[in-house]
Formats: sequence, C-alpha cells, structure tokens
Amino acid sequence: MGHHHYHHSELKGRMAFSIVLNLVITIAEVIGGILSGSLALLSDSLHNFSDSMSLLASYFAIKIGERKANEKYTFGYKRAEILVAFINSAVLLGVSLFFLVEAYKRFKNPEPIDGPLMLGIALIGLTANLISVLLLHSHAHESMNVRSAYLHLMSDTLSSVAVVVGGILITKWNVTWVDPLVTVFISLYILREGYEILKESVEVLMEASPELDFEAIKREIESIPGVKNAHHFHAWRIGEKEVHFECHVEVDDMLVSEAQGIIDEVEKRLRKYGITHVTVQLEVNRCEGKGVICGKE
Repeated sequence: MGHHHYHHSELKGRMAFSIVLNLVITIAEVIGGILSGSLALLSDSLHNFSDSMSLLASYFAIKIGERKANEKYTFGYKRAEILVAFINSAVLLGVSLFFLVEAYKRFKNPEPIDGPLMLGIALIGLTANLISVLLLHSHAHESMNVRSAYLHLMSDTLSSVAVVVGGILITKWNVTWVDPLVTVFISLYILREGYEILKESVEVLMEASPELDFEAIKREIESIPGVKNAHHFHAWRIGEKEVHFECHVEVDDMLVSEAQGIIDEVEKRLRKYGITHVTVQLEVNRCEGKGVICGKE
C-alpha cells in the first residue's frame, strides 16, 4: 500500500512538472511567434496548450480518483475529467480553424519571418517536450488516462520537430511559405484529435451506450439456469473506465436466497464485456414488452 502511494505521488509530481513546463513553452512560443512573425510557432503553442490541458485533465482524474463518493455525488467525481476534455477539445477545434484561415492568408500574402528567432524558440520547445516525454515514459503503461497524456506529448514533440525544420529552411533559404505549410499540418492534426476527444466526451456526457453487443449479452444472461428472459437494457459510462449496466431479468417465483445466485452469475458473466457495475431487477410476469431497449420491441 505504501509503495503504491509513493508510486502515485511520484507520478503526480512528474505530471505537475510537465504541466508547468508545457505552459512555459506555450507562453514562450506565443511571444516568439508574435515577435518572429511565425504562424507555425503560434499554432504549435496551441498544440502545447492542448497538451497542458490534457495533462491537467489526467492529473485531475488521478486526484479525483482518490476522493470518495458522498451523498451529493453518489457516483463520485469521475466525470470531472470528461468535462475538462469536452471544454478543451471544443476550444481546440475553434482555434485550429482560425489558424487554418490565417495560414491561407499567409499563402496568399507571405509576411517576413525572423528565422533565427523562430528556430531558437522551436528548439527550446522541442527540448522541453522531450523532457516531458522522458518523465512520463515509465508510467505510460499504467492507465489509458496517463497513456493518452503521454501520446499527446509524443505528438507534440513531432510537431516541434516540424517547426524546427521549418525554422532551419527559413533561416537558410528564406522560404517563408514553409511556415503556413507547417501550420496547416499541425492544425489538421489538432482538428482530427480534437474531434475524436469531443465526440467521445459528448457520448459520455449524453450517457450514450459504450460499444456493447446487447444481443450477445441478452443470449449470455438467458443461458443462465432459471432465467426466462432478459430485457430493458441500459448501459452508460461514468468515466473513462467505469461502465454501468442495468436490466430486467424475468424468473419463476423463488426464494430471495435462490434469486441471489442468479444475480451473482449475471454480474460474473458480464465482467468479460468490460462492465464494472451491474444492477439487476428480478421480476415475475411483470413487463409486457420484452425488448432489449424499453419501448423498442
């Protein structure tokens, strides 16, 4: 237990340092982008800011995971990270579209760029990103939450490499069209990633069912001895990993002690589908409709 606590504390410390580091890079690239006239640096600062928010959401999730449910929040606080992800991704999409418009304007009317300054700031950003990647590398396998933050940092390291290459080309040969080109690539990448996060976060907040085969689950439950029918399924996610499932199960009239065995078996069988919490409503000749979804017979 003590080792686990220490391990968690070490991870939180590294994540906190990476958050601060990425925010510093963001500020440096915004200032450097404005002073040098580089749109690529400004778009990369957006990417770094998204990494900071991703790391913050992951850090927040770990901290919140340590808090217990209460009478006000009976499910706990797991959806806080989903809210952060939703807001972050929505802002990212809007700003990415803005940078694509600005890149188009730069293609039509190129502006002078201070290549050496752009290159210097880009190298600082690349170095800081590499430090963040190394800090989280040993923890990347621990959870999807930490792994997603680690992958964000890896992608930002690659985009920093693109900005560095752009800075070298502009410094050596003054090919200013490289700057909006790099901006387009970074913005399109952020749009793709941001859309996926936005889509998933909306699904969780709207309590959309996770990817479950209801028909297979129905067959699984109905194969349990004593079960006559399984119907009226509901499934939703509380957070990234917690999947809740509830259903009605029709049985013959029996003792509660016998019925408990059926409930336990349902819970046991549904674990293989990734379901973490099961609520079973046992009934005897109660529901008229026996469809998987209530109202859709």
